[in-house]
Order: sequence, then C-alpha cells, then structure tokens
Amino acid sequence: MFVDKAKIFVKGGDGGDGLIAFRREKYVPEGGPGGGDGGNGGDVIFRVDEGLRTLIDFRYQRHFKAQRGVKGRNKAQHGANAEHMIVRIPPGTVIIDDDTGEVLADMTRHGQQVVVAKGGRGGRGNIRFATPSNPAPELAENGAEGQERYITLELKVMADVGLVGFPSVGKSTLLSVVSSAKPKIGAYHFTTITPNLGVVDVGDHRTFVMADLPGLIEGAHEGVGLGHEFLRHIERTRIIIHVVDMAGSEGRDPFEDWTKINDELKQYNAALEERPQIVAANKMDMPEAEEKLAQFKEQIASVRPDLEIMPISSLTRQGVKELLYRAADLLDQIPDEPVVEEVAEVNERKVFKLDTAEDEGFTIVRENDTFVVHSPKIERMMKRMQLNSHDAILKLARTLRHMGVDAELRKRGATDGTSVRIADFEFEFVEGSSYY
Repeated sequence: MFVDKAKIFVKGGDGGDGLIAFRREKYVPEGGPGGGDGGNGGDVIFRVDEGLRTLIDFRYQRHFKAQRGVKGRNKAQHGANAEHMIVRIPPGTVIIDDDTGEVLADMTRHGQQVVVAKGGRGGRGNIRFATPSNPAPELAENGAEGQERYITLELKVMADVGLVGFPSVGKSTLLSVVSSAKPKIGAYHFTTITPNLGVVDVGDHRTFVMADLPGLIEGAHEGVGLGHEFLRHIERTRIIIHVVDMAGSEGRDPFEDWTKINDELKQYNAALEERPQIVAANKMDMPEAEEKLAQFKEQIASVRPDLEIMPISSLTRQGVKELLYRAADLLDQIPDEPVVEEVAEVNERKVFKLDTAEDEGFTIVRENDTFVVHSPKIERMMKRMQLNSHDAILKLARTLRHMGVDAELRKRGATDGTSVRIADFEFEFVEGSSYY
C-alpha cells in the first residue's frame, strides 16, 4: 500500500522535577541542601531512512511522545536525561506544521535528521537556590513541558526520471518493460492510482530510478482527477519523460495532449517548465502513427524547437533502448542533488523564542469578589515552581511585587483577605506583607 500523506501528533518529553532534599551525613553538621536537578525530556527527532518508500507506518501509529526526564535525587545527584525518540521517515518527506502551514523541513538525504518537538528542560533542585542569606532553601522547580504540535507529512517520490502523460498512453507498460516493476496495466483510465518505481539498468553499468506517475488530466493543478495528490511527486524528478500516444488511439490529438499536460505542470510549479524533458512518441507500431509523428514534430518546432522527440513502442520495444541511453546521458549532465526549496531550520532558538513584551505584561479582571490575574510570565513561573513550600510562596510574592501586581491590586480595591487567583492557584491578599 502506497501512502504519501499523513497527519500525526508529536510531543517532546517533559523535564524531570527538581528535588528538595538535605544532607544527612554523619560528621557533617548543618550539611545544607542536597536536592539535585531533574533530567531533560527527550526530543522527537525525524531521521531519513533510504530503506523506506512510503508513509504507511504513520497510518497505524499517529502519536509520538518522547520519555520525560528522571526526577532529581538526593546528594545533589542529577536525574537522568531521557532518551531521544527517533522516528524514521522515507527520503523526500516534507514536514509541515499543521497549525501554521509552515514548512519545517524538507528531508532528502539518508541520515538527515531534524528535531520536530524539543523536550522540556529539567527543573532545578534546591541546591541551586542556596544563597548566603538563605543557605537551606525549601525551593525547587518542576520540569518544563515538552513542545507539542500536530504535523503533516507529505512524501514526494525520489526518482531520477518521471513518466508523465494522459491516462492510457503507455507509461505503465514502458516501466514494466525497462525494469522489474510490475505495475497494474488495464485498458481503462486511471489504471495507475499510485506512483510505481522501478530501477532501470541501461546496460553499460549505468542505472537510474524511474517513476510511473499516475495519469494527469486537464485541471489537475486545481485538484481535478488525481490532481494535487500526485503532482507533488513530479517536483522531485531530475528529468521528465513525457509519454504521448502518437497513434491517437482514443481520438485525441497528440500535440493537444502534450500542450495540456505541460500547461498543468507549469500551473502547479513554474520551475517544472525548466526541467529537462524528452517526449516519448509511443505506440509507433500502430497505423497512422508515422504520419501523425511528422505533423507533431512540425507543431512542436513552432513552440519548442529544442525539445527532443524519440519515437518508441513499449509493446514491440522499438526505440526503447535508445530512449534509456538518452535519459542516462541527460542524467549524467545534471547534478545529483535533488531539487528542493530552501526551508526554515527547526532549532532550539525557534522552538523556545519568547516575546519579551508579552512576558512583562499582566491584566487583572474582577469576578465577583475575586481578582483574577492573567500573565504569561507569572503562569509559566508557577508551572515551574513547586508551590508547596514557604520559600516558593515568598519567591512568588517577590515576583508579584517587582512586576507591580501588588500596587495594581490596591488600586482596584483589594484589601486584607481579598481572594486573588492566578491560573489554578488561589490565595488571600495581605496588605503590606506577602501572599499566603
């Protein structure tokens, strides 16, 4: 089964919590804090494996979550970092953020990898908060949450040569006679509904990969027929062999077919117009094919005099060997690197980039007798702090005073005993003191 598109969920592992602990060794009076840091959560990493050809695995597994870091331990021992989760993908996979539509990475080379969901940083243990004025703090942090996102994977087949053309012009038959591929062949349109790949041995120690791409029709760039489902695969091919039914066996005009298909390619991606192309004038064993070929060459000469036309017959194998040699010669002249667009690199700075202006701001609204404070900075801090100790509450109170939340609450009419809520944490306001 060929699967070339999948939507999945990825989540980096959460960081391990820091520990509140104190040294208890014999002969070490007043040993001080000994709580270690939590380990970092694992990243979700996509790595290209050239042994894969489809995205079929993502049909059965759609959620990928890395392990969380290990909690800090006593005696200042750091919790273990979690192992990264490696997800294998086939070459030619484009990774897209499903929410924003942004292309995160275009994966083409074996072994290429990218971090798509960064693991959270481990929380600090109380040993990190010791100061001369507070040598034994009861203060530690929770691990940060790992990044999570929905991702769309799109596979663009990696082939040296792509066969394009209207349905039933003989693309599958050509692939079957030049390689060991066994595509489904039938006397009706859209026999081929998935790309077929075959390795072609030219015979002079040269080989290349050929892809039979499903038949295109007019309007394909707008999604008509198989449309966008398979136009994307043509972008990866280094050269195009345009197969034309020169006998016009279904009553179509060969030149009109060629014009329509090239227009569809251009409408989908203008760069495809510049891609090297050979016209394979197929079905030359049929009556009237020679006459139509002469007319076709005259018509082509008026629009693209440089275009190479090679008469063949997939059925009798006439001209097939010459076509393969010419394709191999063209490939030798073209760089081996696949044609890909430059895309943004997924890195730590991008994943954890923060908006400074938003961090320092806060809003206060009143709900009945309770003041509700909204602040991304404070809410992030409260997620990290273990608010079950007196030291943690004092640290929160200092932060609120420093940001001016105290003064704003007084302006709004807060007095002793007034309820204040931040996220899920509710406490009482105490005038001139701290929060409890």
